[in-house]
Amino acid sequence: MKINLSKYRWAQVVCLSLWPVLLCAQSSDLTQNLADCKSGWESCDRSRLSESERSDVARSEHRRNFANCRNGYDPCDRSKLTEPEGIALAVADHEHNVSNCKNGTTPCDPSRLTQSEARESSIAEQQRNIGNCQDGYGACDRSKLIPPELMAVDVAWRQRNLSNCMRGWTCDRSLLTASETTVVNRADHQRNADNCQSGWGDCDHSKLTVAEERQTGFAEHQRNFSACKDGEETCDYSNLTARETKILADAEHKRNYKACFKGHGYCDLSRLTAEETRSIRENGSPSE
Repeated sequence: MKINLSKYRWAQVVCLSLWPVLLCAQSSDLTQNLADCKSGWESCDRSRLSESERSDVARSEHRRNFANCRNGYDPCDRSKLTEPEGIALAVADHEHNVSNCKNGTTPCDPSRLTQSEARESSIAEQQRNIGNCQDGYGACDRSKLIPPELMAVDVAWRQRNLSNCMRGWTCDRSLLTASETTVVNRADHQRNADNCQSGWGDCDHSKLTVAEERQTGFAEHQRNFSACKDGEETCDYSNLTARETKILADAEHKRNYKACFKGHGYCDLSRLTAEETRSIRENGSPSE
């Protein structure tokens, strides 16, 4: 009997010691449930909410519904809005519609615009059409342009066409004047010469002058020599002069000796001179 009583008392001690932990876990769980309910998540268990918590959740749901209605999100129940909220929403909707109509974006309901708003929207649409026609972007309706606007649009188009031709882009050369054609041809020639000398883009050697061909040949030779020095695949050793070949051979010999002496990098002992081999043996290679 004493043993059973002792066990009972020990169980009481254990329960009392775990009670704060259980209370803390339950409290944390209730706090999480309240947060879930306020956020409108499915994990919310409304049966575990107190009366004050239900009020808090209802206020959160109301604010979320109002925010959805203002931003055009779903779900939105306008019947649950208060009168001031309904008025604010109506004002926001009207301003949003006016903005869309002026900017040419959707949705736009012209029937909801006032006379002055409709006039401003019409002016904005006309200006947008003029800009599209001048810039060559977006939809352009030339039938809506008056003669001065048509003239300005044609001038802008010719200037843009000339600029495209000068850059070597797609353009209509038939629209160029004689002087513009001369300028464009000169630009084409210079661009081809630059491409040939730099090794970039298209290069037509047949269009080069004697001086340009000489400059291009020199530039190509220098690029090849540089590629050979750097050990690049594009190197054509057959195009090197005797002096350049010797410079590369001397540089490679020094590199090979250094690699053998330091024991780092590719080393071909058979290419060393007797003196170099003796120097390495006397000083000892780090790889040994």
